[in-house]
Amino acid sequence: MPKLTRRGFIAASVAAGATRVLPTIATRSGGRRILTLVYDKSLGMMRAIERVVP
Repeated sequence: MPKLTRRGFIAASVAAGATRVLPTIATRSGGRRILTLVYDKSLGMMRAIERVVP
């Protein structure tokens, strides 16, 4: 079992909380979510870009 320092524990807790809270905030905004697929030449693959439009 990996040892967590105090800072590591706090960072992990905040990250876990953010993953639960942020999706609900995004859906409450009432805006439309637009997903666009773009070909990124530098990566050589398709990339998804998501944006919220009011």
